[in-house]
Amino acid sequence: MTTAALLALLALVLSGPVPAVLARTPAVRHAPRAAMVLWQAVALAAVLSALGATLAVFSGAGLGSEPSPVEYAVSGLALLVTALVLGRLVVTGHLVGTRLRAMRRHHRELVDLLASEQAGVLVVEGDRPVAYCLPGLTGRRVVISRAAADLGREPLEAVLAHERAHLTARHDLVLEAFTVLHDAFPRWVSSGRALAEVRLLAEILADAAARRRHGPLALARALVALTDSPAPRMALAAGGPIGDLTARVELLRDDRSHRLLAATLLALAAAVLVLPSVFVAYPWLTSLGA
Repeated sequence: MTTAALLALLALVLSGPVPAVLARTPAVRHAPRAAMVLWQAVALAAVLSALGATLAVFSGAGLGSEPSPVEYAVSGLALLVTALVLGRLVVTGHLVGTRLRAMRRHHRELVDLLASEQAGVLVVEGDRPVAYCLPGLTGRRVVISRAAADLGREPLEAVLAHERAHLTARHDLVLEAFTVLHDAFPRWVSSGRALAEVRLLAEILADAAARRRHGPLALARALVALTDSPAPRMALAAGGPIGDLTARVELLRDDRSHRLLAATLLALAAAVLVLPSVFVAYPWLTSLGA
């Protein structure tokens, strides 16, 4: 059962140590787009490896030419595990997606009722600076508080560019996928770290878009003002905890090219995705050549 064992080991490594190491390697944030691709590749490869391990047992890739009743029982159990993993992913995906969309729809109805519209932005009353967006295929909203509207023209425009970058790039879909993985699998995997880091990368990507249009100073001033600002859970907010904002402001000061880092991360992402396929395909190719 070499193939199954290798895939199971790969799934364990990709769901535990690899996310832990990535989360403790802030240097990858200097190439946020490539880092986001790598995180997605690691998550997808972990799922594929787990499924491939059980399917390898079921298909008989590692069994003898005359399987015993015990081996048949193991194959049946492997098929059951595969079905459970897929079923849990599907059910959790449905529950998470339904919950998020219902919460956004309800909140959208509230802000439409309570807010005033100014130049395509909804402004709600509030004495603390708040800025967030409500994503979706239809009915997207950018919402700010009255205090955020008083930040000044340049910081405010930078914040609005940040939120619109979230909506354009559909960062909510990436975060939803990692939320599904976080809710679907046991806590001993590093899904919590993965979700937290991907959330931060989404903010860094939106910061980069705003920085290109309005410069680092205006955005940095806005981020400092939005430190620990309250925002709905289902929204994507420009503010955040002070630790994340400190890292984001530091990155705004970095105007160097990181093409080599980005290329390296993309190459790693490709390699991570190829590994499960190689482990699954190799036994079959070997048997065909025999």
